[in-house]
Amino acid sequence: MKEMITIAKALSDANRVRTLFALRKGELCVCRIIELLGLAPSTVSKHMTVLKHAGLVNSRKEKRWIYYRLPEALQKTPVIHGVLDWLFISLTKDNQIIEDGKKLSKILQRSPEYLCKKRQDKFQRRKDREAS
Repeated sequence: MKEMITIAKALSDANRVRTLFALRKGELCVCRIIELLGLAPSTVSKHMTVLKHAGLVNSRKEKRWIYYRLPEALQKTPVIHGVLDWLFISLTKDNQIIEDGKKLSKILQRSPEYLCKKRQDKFQRRKDREAS
């Protein structure tokens, strides 16, 4: 029961569900998830920690990038397998999920370096505006 409650809590946020759908297309670096969701890096990091704690995603670090992916079939418990199947079947035609798919296709055309630079530039412009 504890596993199911942890998973249910992880699925109680739309941004985490959106992230799981994005990961269906394959492994994503955190900068691409940030770009997709339009959230602050710290917020996305918290969401990913919740998903990882629930066993719904795995991560790896390569140089300065953190990559997330859905667990492999052998890593999924029966509960995780069933929940992900249910989730993906239930929301495949959801408008937000469809829009995210289109947006993700564009995001995947950009390198992680480009996306990080874009985010840093945006942050700097905001900081400059606040200082003036």
